[in-house]
Amino acid sequence: MRVPVIVKIAGLTLGATAFYTWVGQLVPQKEVQPPKVVEIAQDVSTDQMVKIGDQIFHGKGLCSTCHVIGGGGAALRFPDLDGVAVRAGKRVPGLTQLQYFAQTLYRPNAYIVPGFNPGMPEIDKPPVGLTDDEIKAVIAFLQTQGGKATITMGTVLPYSKEANGAGPEEMGGDKAADGGSNGAAPAASGGDDA
Repeated sequence: MRVPVIVKIAGLTLGATAFYTWVGQLVPQKEVQPPKVVEIAQDVSTDQMVKIGDQIFHGKGLCSTCHVIGGGGAALRFPDLDGVAVRAGKRVPGLTQLQYFAQTLYRPNAYIVPGFNPGMPEIDKPPVGLTDDEIKAVIAFLQTQGGKATITMGTVLPYSKEANGAGPEEMGGDKAADGGSNGAAPAASGGDDA
């Protein structure tokens, strides 16, 4: 007795489907969870913020995926951050170092460094999703790349939830010049010691 071709094709299809279903179940499944929020006490020192910011930069923040620090002329997807603290206060006219860092992290497409394409995500939104406190720590770390960290946990960053998303111009006057600190030490206002 001859088995019709259609039955052979159906049998082959069912057999292959069953085999690959079985193989697929043998592959270990990994559940990816979003990164945990880094809890930062409000009384943490600026030096401690730098250490936390370094960990976030190289870990949860995913910054080192595209940026390098001291890349030695290697091809880069985004700017090398070696000495960025020196350049930050001069890069965009009218913005202090702190305002530039805040703009770069919260609104990265507001200013694109010449020679590079847009593509950095807003890091306070998914997929990165850093909190305002985590962003302050990253800024403290960036300030040490050619300068001295001066930001505190009391600093109100432009574009942050604390500033209701307002940029430096909406924050107004002296608040825009010092990052809007609430009784805390003023943040960097441009140039650095280095």
